[in-house]
Amino acid sequence: MTVPPRPSILSIDPYVGGESKIPGVNRIIKLSSNEGAFGPPPAAIEAIVQAAREAHRYPDGNAKALREAIGARFGLDPARIICGNGSDELITLLCTAYAGEGSEVIMSAYGFMMYDITGRASGARVLKVAEVPAEGGGMQADIDGMLAAVGPRTRIVFLTNPNNPTGTLLPNAEVARLRAGLRDDILLVLDSAYAEYVTAPGYDPGQALVDAAGNTIMLRTFSKIFGLGGMRVGWGYAAPDIIDVLNRVRGPFNVAGASQAAAVAALAEPGWVEKSVAHNTEWRGKVAAALTAAGHSVWPSETNFLLIDFGSPEGAKAADAKLKARGLIVRGMGGYGLPGCLRITIGTAEECQMVIDSFAHG
Repeated sequence: MTVPPRPSILSIDPYVGGESKIPGVNRIIKLSSNEGAFGPPPAAIEAIVQAAREAHRYPDGNAKALREAIGARFGLDPARIICGNGSDELITLLCTAYAGEGSEVIMSAYGFMMYDITGRASGARVLKVAEVPAEGGGMQADIDGMLAAVGPRTRIVFLTNPNNPTGTLLPNAEVARLRAGLRDDILLVLDSAYAEYVTAPGYDPGQALVDAAGNTIMLRTFSKIFGLGGMRVGWGYAAPDIIDVLNRVRGPFNVAGASQAAAVAALAEPGWVEKSVAHNTEWRGKVAAALTAAGHSVWPSETNFLLIDFGSPEGAKAADAKLKARGLIVRGMGGYGLPGCLRITIGTAEECQMVIDSFAHG
C-alpha cells in the first residue's frame, strides 16, 4: 500500500521549466528561462574552477563571505541577509515558517508559480487575485484586489516587482500602499529577481520598505543578470527576527561552496551589471519594436524578457513553431493562464536578431 501524502500535495501541478531541446535541430538557442545573456562573469567561472579543489569540504554554513559581499555591494547589514539555494528555497522556507495548514497565502493571478506550489505544499490555501490592465499595456497586480482578499487566516502576501512573467513594474507608492493596508501579522514578500534590469527612475527593489516595516522581506537572485542560474544562489534581506526564523528552518549547508565563491566573484566583476543593463535595454527595445511592427501585442517590460500576446492559443502555437524552426526555444505561457502568449528572453545580439528575423520574414 502506498503511503498517502497530505491531501494538499496532490493538488499541486509540478513545476515545468523552460524547454531546452528541439528534435532534429542541432543548434539550439534557449530563450525560455530568462537566463543572463552573457553567461557567468569570467571571474565567477574561475572561482568555480578553484572551488572544485575543495569540493570534499563542507561549505560555510553561514555564507559569511557572501553575505558580507552582498552587504558591501548594496549597502545592507550582512546580519540581516540570508542566502539560499536559489530564491526558490527561500520562498519554500517562508511558507514553511509562516504559512501552513489552515492559513492563506495571497498572490496575483500571473505571479511566479512557485508561490502557488510552495504555498500548497505547506498546506496553505493559495488565493490568486485577478490582475488589472497596466498603463501602457499588459496586466499588473491589483493592489486593491489583493487587499480585499485578505482574511483572518492570511499569513503571507507575495508580490513580484517587476513581475514574472508579465514584465510589468508597479510604482513604489503602490507597493508601499499594499504594505500599509496589510495587518502587522502578515508577511509581505517582495520578490525582486529582476531588479538589476530596471531602468525606471526612482525604483526601489524593497530595501526601503524592509527598513520601514519589519514584517517585509526582499528576495534577490544571482540567476539572472549575474548569470549563475546553474549555481543556485538567492538571498533575502529582512528584519533580524525574520532572518532568525529562516535560519532555524533552513538546511545547515544550503548553499554549495562553489556557488558561494562564484557569487562573491560575480559581484566584484568590473562593469558587468552596467554592460548587461545597457545591452538588455537596447535589445529589449529593438525586439519589442520589431514585433510590434509585425502586428503583435508586446507587453511593457522592465525585465530581461518580453511577453508577446498573439491573440489566441493557436496564434501562440504558430509563432512558437516558427521560432523553433530556426532553433529558438521560448516559453509558452499556458501554465500561467496566458495560453495566447509567449515569453521571450533577451539573449545576445545575434539571438535577438534571429527572433526579429523570424517575424520579419513572415
